[in-house]
Amino acid sequence: MSFQFIKKLPTPEEIKEEFPLPPGLAQIKRERDAQIREVLTGRDKRFLVIIGPCSADNEDAVCDYVNRLARINDKVKDKLILIPRIYTNKPRTTGEGYKGIVHQPDPEKKPNLLAGLIAMRKMHIRAMVETGLTAADEMLYPENWGYVSDILSYVAIGARSVEDQQHRITVSGFDVAAGMKNPTSGTISVMLNSVYAAQHPHSFIYRGWEVTTQGNDLAHTILRGAANKHGSNIPNYHYEDLNLLLEMYGKMDLKNPACVIDANHSNSGKKFDQQIRITKEVMHSRKLNPDIHRLVKGVMIESYIEEGCQEIGGGVYGKSITDPCLGWEASEKLIYDIAEYEYIAPLKHLQISQKQPGLHIGLQDAYCQDS
Repeated sequence: MSFQFIKKLPTPEEIKEEFPLPPGLAQIKRERDAQIREVLTGRDKRFLVIIGPCSADNEDAVCDYVNRLARINDKVKDKLILIPRIYTNKPRTTGEGYKGIVHQPDPEKKPNLLAGLIAMRKMHIRAMVETGLTAADEMLYPENWGYVSDILSYVAIGARSVEDQQHRITVSGFDVAAGMKNPTSGTISVMLNSVYAAQHPHSFIYRGWEVTTQGNDLAHTILRGAANKHGSNIPNYHYEDLNLLLEMYGKMDLKNPACVIDANHSNSGKKFDQQIRITKEVMHSRKLNPDIHRLVKGVMIESYIEEGCQEIGGGVYGKSITDPCLGWEASEKLIYDIAEYEYIAPLKHLQISQKQPGLHIGLQDAYCQDS
Protein backbone atom coordinates (compact mmCIF):
# COMPACT_ATOMS: atom_id res chain seq x y z
CA MET A 1 0.00 0.00 0.00
CA SER A 2 1.20 3.52 -0.74
CA PHE A 3 -0.37 4.86 2.47
CA GLN A 4 1.27 4.12 5.80
CA PHE A 5 -1.31 4.55 8.55
CA ILE A 6 0.50 5.91 11.62
CA LYS A 7 -2.28 6.33 14.19
CA LYS A 8 -6.00 7.00 14.27
CA LEU A 9 -6.57 10.60 15.35
CA PRO A 10 -9.24 11.66 17.84
CA THR A 11 -12.45 13.01 16.37
CA PRO A 12 -13.23 16.71 16.69
CA GLU A 13 -15.76 15.86 19.40
CA GLU A 14 -13.11 14.02 21.42
CA ILE A 15 -10.61 16.86 21.13
CA LYS A 16 -13.26 19.42 22.10
CA GLU A 17 -14.23 17.34 25.12
CA GLU A 18 -10.61 17.11 26.26
CA PHE A 19 -9.91 20.81 25.56
CA PRO A 20 -13.24 22.61 25.99
CA LEU A 21 -13.89 26.32 25.74
CA PRO A 22 -13.73 27.89 29.21
CA PRO A 23 -16.99 29.39 30.52
CA GLY A 24 -17.96 32.66 28.90
CA LEU A 25 -15.92 32.30 25.72
CA ALA A 26 -18.81 30.86 23.70
CA GLN A 27 -20.80 34.03 24.37
CA ILE A 28 -17.84 36.20 23.37
CA LYS A 29 -17.57 34.30 20.11
CA ARG A 30 -21.31 34.67 19.41
CA GLU A 31 -21.03 38.41 19.93
CA ARG A 32 -17.98 38.71 17.69
CA ASP A 33 -19.58 36.55 14.99
CA ALA A 34 -22.69 38.74 15.08
CA GLN A 35 -20.61 41.91 14.73
CA ILE A 36 -18.75 40.54 11.71
CA ARG A 37 -22.06 39.45 10.17
CA GLU A 38 -23.43 42.96 10.60
CA VAL A 39 -20.41 44.40 8.79
CA LEU A 40 -20.64 41.96 5.87
CA THR A 41 -24.37 42.52 5.47
CA GLY A 42 -23.97 46.30 5.58
CA ARG A 43 -25.81 46.97 8.83
CA ASP A 44 -22.62 47.88 10.71
CA LYS A 45 -20.41 50.51 9.05
CA ARG A 46 -17.24 49.43 10.80
CA PHE A 47 -14.27 48.08 8.83
CA LEU A 48 -12.62 44.66 9.25
CA VAL A 49 -8.86 44.48 9.78
CA ILE A 50 -7.66 40.88 9.64
CA ILE A 51 -4.08 41.12 10.79
CA GLY A 52 -1.36 38.92 12.18
CA PRO A 53 1.52 36.56 11.38
CA CYS A 54 1.81 34.74 8.07
CA SER A 55 1.88 31.54 10.10
CA ALA A 56 1.32 31.04 13.84
CA ASP A 57 4.47 29.11 14.61
CA ASN A 58 5.01 29.91 18.30
CA GLU A 59 2.22 30.11 20.91
CA ASP A 60 3.94 32.58 23.22
CA ALA A 61 4.87 35.01 20.46
CA VAL A 62 1.47 34.75 18.77
CA CYS A 63 -0.41 35.38 22.02
CA ASP A 64 1.96 38.27 22.83
CA TYR A 65 1.04 39.75 19.43
CA VAL A 66 -2.70 39.27 19.97
CA ASN A 67 -2.45 40.91 23.41
CA ARG A 68 -0.85 43.95 21.76
CA LEU A 69 -3.65 43.95 19.21
CA ALA A 70 -6.26 43.84 21.97
CA ARG A 71 -4.88 47.00 23.55
CA ILE A 72 -5.26 48.81 20.23
CA ASN A 73 -8.72 47.31 19.76
CA ASP A 74 -9.96 49.16 22.84
CA LYS A 75 -9.02 52.46 21.15
CA VAL A 76 -10.41 51.82 17.64
CA LYS A 77 -13.39 49.52 18.26
CA ASP A 78 -15.91 52.21 17.32
CA LYS A 79 -14.51 52.25 13.76
CA LEU A 80 -12.75 48.92 13.27
CA ILE A 81 -13.19 45.26 14.13
CA LEU A 82 -9.76 43.73 14.59
CA ILE A 83 -9.53 40.02 13.79
CA PRO A 84 -6.17 38.43 14.63
CA ARG A 85 -4.71 36.07 12.08
CA ILE A 86 -3.84 32.85 13.89
CA TYR A 87 -2.99 30.76 10.86
CA THR A 88 -2.18 27.23 11.95
CA ASN A 89 -2.05 25.73 8.44
CA LYS A 90 0.45 26.92 5.83
CA PRO A 91 -0.19 25.92 2.19
CA ARG A 92 2.95 25.10 0.22
CA THR A 93 3.00 25.36 -3.56
CA THR A 94 5.33 22.39 -4.02
CA GLY A 95 4.41 20.57 -0.80
CA GLU A 96 7.86 21.29 0.64
CA GLY A 97 8.57 23.39 3.72
CA TYR A 98 6.90 24.23 7.03
CA LYS A 99 3.16 23.51 6.80
CA GLY A 100 2.11 25.13 10.04
CA ILE A 101 1.69 24.23 13.67
CA VAL A 102 -0.90 21.54 12.87
CA HIS A 103 1.87 19.60 11.15
CA GLN A 104 4.78 20.61 13.35
CA PRO A 105 4.08 22.03 16.81
CA ASP A 106 7.85 22.50 16.95
CA PRO A 107 9.08 23.69 13.53
CA GLU A 108 12.51 22.16 14.21
CA LYS A 109 11.14 18.68 14.87
CA LYS A 110 9.36 16.05 12.80
CA PRO A 111 5.63 16.29 12.01
CA ASN A 112 3.22 15.19 14.76
CA LEU A 113 -0.39 15.65 13.67
CA LEU A 114 -1.99 14.66 16.98
CA ALA A 115 0.16 17.10 18.94
CA GLY A 116 -0.48 19.63 16.21
CA LEU A 117 -4.26 19.45 16.50
CA ILE A 118 -3.97 19.95 20.24
CA ALA A 119 -1.48 22.82 19.86
CA MET A 120 -3.79 24.53 17.35
CA ARG A 121 -6.77 24.38 19.67
CA LYS A 122 -4.84 25.39 22.80
CA MET A 123 -3.29 28.43 21.08
CA HIS A 124 -6.64 29.70 19.78
CA ILE A 125 -8.26 29.24 23.20
CA ARG A 126 -5.38 30.94 25.03
CA ALA A 127 -5.61 33.96 22.72
CA MET A 128 -9.36 34.19 23.39
CA VAL A 129 -8.94 33.86 27.16
CA GLU A 130 -6.25 36.53 27.34
CA THR A 131 -7.75 39.08 24.92
CA GLY A 132 -11.41 38.39 24.19
CA LEU A 133 -10.57 38.43 20.47
CA THR A 134 -11.67 35.54 18.27
CA ALA A 135 -9.46 34.83 15.32
CA ALA A 136 -9.18 34.02 11.64
CA ASP A 137 -7.52 30.90 10.29
CA GLU A 138 -7.09 29.35 6.86
CA MET A 139 -8.90 26.12 6.05
CA LEU A 140 -6.22 24.08 4.34
CA TYR A 141 -7.92 20.78 5.21
CA PRO A 142 -11.74 20.79 5.12
CA GLU A 143 -11.97 17.78 7.45
CA ASN A 144 -10.24 19.78 10.21
CA TRP A 145 -13.08 22.31 10.50
CA GLY A 146 -14.70 20.46 13.40
CA TYR A 147 -11.64 20.93 15.58
CA VAL A 148 -12.04 24.73 15.50
CA SER A 149 -15.69 25.31 14.60
CA ASP A 150 -16.46 26.64 18.09
CA ILE A 151 -13.42 28.94 18.11
CA LEU A 152 -13.01 30.77 14.80
CA SER A 153 -14.90 33.87 13.71
CA TYR A 154 -13.41 34.04 10.21
CA VAL A 155 -12.09 31.46 7.75
CA ALA A 156 -10.07 32.06 4.59
CA ILE A 157 -9.95 29.70 1.63
CA GLY A 158 -6.60 30.04 -0.12
CA ALA A 159 -5.80 30.68 -3.75
CA ARG A 160 -4.81 27.05 -4.35
CA SER A 161 -7.86 25.64 -2.56
CA VAL A 162 -10.62 27.87 -3.89
CA GLU A 163 -11.22 25.77 -7.01
CA ASP A 164 -11.53 22.57 -4.99
CA GLN A 165 -15.08 21.26 -4.68
CA GLN A 166 -14.63 19.92 -1.15
CA HIS A 167 -13.47 23.30 0.15
CA ARG A 168 -16.35 25.14 -1.49
CA ILE A 169 -19.11 22.87 -0.27
CA THR A 170 -17.62 22.55 3.23
CA VAL A 171 -17.84 26.35 3.55
CA SER A 172 -21.55 26.04 2.73
CA GLY A 173 -21.97 24.45 6.16
CA PHE A 174 -20.19 27.20 8.13
CA ASP A 175 -22.05 29.67 10.31
CA VAL A 176 -19.19 32.20 10.26
CA ALA A 177 -17.71 34.52 7.64
CA ALA A 178 -15.62 32.81 4.97
CA GLY A 179 -13.45 34.63 2.45
CA MET A 180 -12.77 32.94 -0.89
CA LYS A 181 -9.52 34.15 -2.46
CA ASN A 182 -9.05 34.59 -6.16
CA PRO A 183 -6.99 31.72 -7.64
CA THR A 184 -3.33 32.28 -8.49
CA SER A 185 -4.40 32.84 -12.11
CA GLY A 186 -6.44 35.83 -10.91
CA THR A 187 -9.61 34.70 -12.70
CA ILE A 188 -12.42 36.57 -10.97
CA SER A 189 -15.16 34.30 -12.32
CA VAL A 190 -13.54 31.30 -10.58
CA MET A 191 -13.57 33.18 -7.27
CA LEU A 192 -17.20 34.23 -7.72
CA ASN A 193 -18.20 30.68 -8.67
CA SER A 194 -16.66 29.52 -5.40
CA VAL A 195 -18.70 32.11 -3.51
CA TYR A 196 -21.83 30.96 -5.32
CA ALA A 197 -21.12 27.33 -4.40
CA ALA A 198 -20.47 28.24 -0.77
CA GLN A 199 -23.66 30.29 -0.49
CA HIS A 200 -25.92 27.45 -1.66
CA PRO A 201 -27.05 24.15 -0.07
CA HIS A 202 -25.29 20.85 -0.79
CA SER A 203 -25.39 17.14 0.00
CA PHE A 204 -22.04 15.36 0.21
CA ILE A 205 -19.78 13.01 2.16
CA TYR A 206 -17.94 14.58 5.10
CA ARG A 207 -15.82 12.70 7.64
CA GLY A 208 -17.60 9.44 6.82
CA TRP A 209 -21.10 10.94 7.06
CA GLU A 210 -23.73 11.82 4.50
CA VAL A 211 -24.43 15.49 5.27
CA THR A 212 -26.52 18.36 3.97
CA THR A 213 -25.84 22.06 4.33
CA GLN A 214 -28.00 25.15 4.02
CA GLY A 215 -25.46 27.49 2.43
CA ASN A 216 -23.38 30.27 3.96
CA ASP A 217 -24.63 33.75 3.12
CA LEU A 218 -21.43 35.26 4.57
CA ALA A 219 -19.16 33.73 1.91
CA HIS A 220 -17.41 36.59 0.10
CA THR A 221 -14.37 37.41 -2.02
CA ILE A 222 -10.75 38.14 -1.15
CA LEU A 223 -8.53 39.82 -3.75
CA ARG A 224 -4.92 38.71 -3.20
CA GLY A 225 -3.31 39.47 -6.55
CA ALA A 226 -2.32 36.96 -9.23
CA ALA A 227 0.58 35.78 -11.35
CA ASN A 228 0.84 35.71 -15.14
CA LYS A 229 2.25 32.86 -17.23
CA HIS A 230 5.76 34.22 -16.71
CA GLY A 231 5.37 34.25 -12.94
CA SER A 232 5.17 38.04 -12.65
CA ASN A 233 2.82 39.48 -10.03
CA ILE A 234 -0.42 41.13 -11.15
CA PRO A 235 -1.99 43.27 -8.40
CA ASN A 236 -5.80 43.43 -8.29
CA TYR A 237 -6.49 45.96 -5.54
CA HIS A 238 -6.61 49.08 -7.75
CA TYR A 239 -9.69 51.23 -8.28
CA GLU A 240 -10.33 49.69 -11.72
CA ASP A 241 -10.06 46.16 -10.31
CA LEU A 242 -12.65 46.96 -7.64
CA ASN A 243 -15.00 48.41 -10.25
CA LEU A 244 -14.63 45.25 -12.34
CA LEU A 245 -15.42 43.07 -9.32
CA LEU A 246 -18.48 45.23 -8.64
CA GLU A 247 -19.65 44.75 -12.20
CA MET A 248 -19.17 40.98 -12.09
CA TYR A 249 -20.86 40.70 -8.69
CA GLY A 250 -23.85 42.46 -10.26
CA LYS A 251 -24.19 39.73 -12.88
CA MET A 252 -24.50 36.91 -10.32
CA ASP A 253 -27.23 35.99 -7.88
CA LEU A 254 -25.13 36.38 -4.73
CA LYS A 255 -26.06 37.49 -1.23
CA ASN A 256 -24.24 40.25 0.60
CA PRO A 257 -21.69 41.29 -2.05
CA ALA A 258 -18.49 41.93 -0.12
CA CYS A 259 -14.75 41.94 -0.62
CA VAL A 260 -11.66 41.92 1.58
CA ILE A 261 -8.32 43.07 0.14
CA ASP A 262 -5.26 40.97 0.95
CA ALA A 263 -2.49 43.57 0.99
CA ASN A 264 0.32 41.01 0.77
CA HIS A 265 0.98 37.98 -1.45
CA SER A 266 0.78 38.80 -5.15
CA ASN A 267 -0.67 42.24 -4.47
CA SER A 268 2.59 43.31 -2.84
CA GLY A 269 4.92 40.80 -4.45
CA LYS A 270 5.56 39.72 -0.84
CA LYS A 271 7.29 43.05 -0.21
CA PHE A 272 5.83 43.37 3.26
CA ASP A 273 6.37 47.12 3.64
CA GLN A 274 4.22 47.76 0.56
CA GLN A 275 1.18 46.66 2.56
CA ILE A 276 1.04 50.15 4.07
CA ARG A 277 0.78 51.87 0.68
CA ILE A 278 -1.65 49.27 -0.67
CA THR A 279 -3.96 49.55 2.33
CA LYS A 280 -4.02 53.33 2.06
CA GLU A 281 -4.81 53.15 -1.65
CA VAL A 282 -7.71 50.81 -0.92
CA MET A 283 -9.03 53.21 1.71
CA HIS A 284 -8.65 56.05 -0.81
CA SER A 285 -10.68 54.12 -3.42
CA ARG A 286 -13.45 53.60 -0.86
CA LYS A 287 -13.67 57.35 -0.38
CA LEU A 288 -13.81 58.04 -4.10
CA ASN A 289 -16.73 55.74 -4.86
CA PRO A 290 -19.67 54.98 -2.53
CA ASP A 291 -20.27 51.67 -4.32
CA ILE A 292 -16.70 50.56 -3.64
CA HIS A 293 -17.11 51.81 -0.08
CA ARG A 294 -20.05 49.43 0.32
CA LEU A 295 -18.24 46.55 -1.41
CA VAL A 296 -14.86 46.60 0.36
CA LYS A 297 -15.46 45.51 3.95
CA GLY A 298 -11.93 44.98 5.14
CA VAL A 299 -8.23 44.41 4.58
CA MET A 300 -5.95 41.50 5.37
CA ILE A 301 -2.41 42.30 6.54
CA GLU A 302 0.53 40.04 7.41
CA SER A 303 2.16 41.44 10.53
CA TYR A 304 4.20 40.15 13.45
CA ILE A 305 6.30 41.55 16.29
CA GLU A 306 9.52 41.82 14.26
CA GLU A 307 9.51 42.78 10.59
CA GLY A 308 10.70 40.53 7.79
CA CYS A 309 11.31 36.81 8.10
CA GLN A 310 13.96 34.35 9.22
CA GLU A 311 14.99 30.77 8.59
CA ILE A 312 13.55 28.06 10.83
CA GLY A 313 15.71 27.99 13.93
CA GLY A 314 16.73 31.61 13.50
CA GLY A 315 15.85 32.29 17.10
CA VAL A 316 14.37 35.79 16.75
CA TYR A 317 11.28 36.04 18.94
CA GLY A 318 8.16 37.10 17.06
CA LYS A 319 9.68 36.98 13.56
CA SER A 320 8.04 35.02 10.76
CA ILE A 321 9.57 31.74 9.57
CA THR A 322 7.46 31.83 6.40
CA ASP A 323 6.54 34.97 4.42
CA PRO A 324 7.96 38.32 5.56
CA CYS A 325 5.65 40.40 7.75
CA LEU A 326 5.22 44.02 8.72
CA GLY A 327 6.75 44.79 12.12
CA TRP A 328 4.72 45.78 15.18
CA GLU A 329 5.43 49.52 15.26
CA ALA A 330 4.49 49.97 11.59
CA SER A 331 1.42 47.75 12.07
CA GLU A 332 0.19 49.75 15.05
CA LYS A 333 0.53 53.02 13.15
CA LEU A 334 -1.24 51.54 10.13
CA ILE A 335 -4.21 50.42 12.24
CA TYR A 336 -4.59 53.95 13.65
CA ASP A 337 -4.31 55.35 10.11
CA ILE A 338 -7.09 53.03 8.91
CA ALA A 339 -9.28 54.13 11.80
CA GLU A 340 -8.62 57.78 10.90
CA TYR A 341 -9.64 57.12 7.30
CA GLU A 342 -12.89 55.67 8.61
CA TYR A 343 -13.74 58.99 10.25
CA ILE A 344 -13.93 60.63 6.82
CA ALA A 345 -17.15 60.21 4.85
CA PRO A 346 -17.05 58.97 1.21
CA LEU A 347 -17.65 61.53 -1.48
CA LYS A 348 -21.28 61.62 -2.54
CA HIS A 349 -21.15 63.70 -5.70
CA LEU A 350 -17.82 63.01 -7.40
CA GLN A 351 -18.45 61.39 -10.78
CA ILE A 352 -15.62 59.16 -12.02
CA SER A 353 -15.80 57.06 -15.17
CA GLN A 354 -15.16 53.40 -14.47
CA LYS A 355 -13.16 53.32 -17.71
CA GLN A 356 -10.94 56.25 -16.74
CA PRO A 357 -7.38 54.88 -17.06
CA GLY A 358 -5.77 56.80 -14.21
CA LEU A 359 -6.75 58.63 -11.05
CA HIS A 360 -4.59 61.46 -9.77
CA ILE A 361 -6.87 63.18 -7.29
CA GLY A 362 -5.08 64.51 -4.22
CA LEU A 363 -6.16 63.32 -0.81
CA GLN A 364 -7.19 66.84 0.17
CA ASP A 365 -9.65 66.88 -2.77
CA ALA A 366 -10.91 63.33 -2.33
CA TYR A 367 -12.52 63.55 1.09
CA CYS A 368 -15.36 65.40 2.71
CA GLN A 369 -16.09 65.47 6.42
CA ASP A 370 -19.19 63.96 8.02
CA SER A 371 -21.88 66.62 8.40
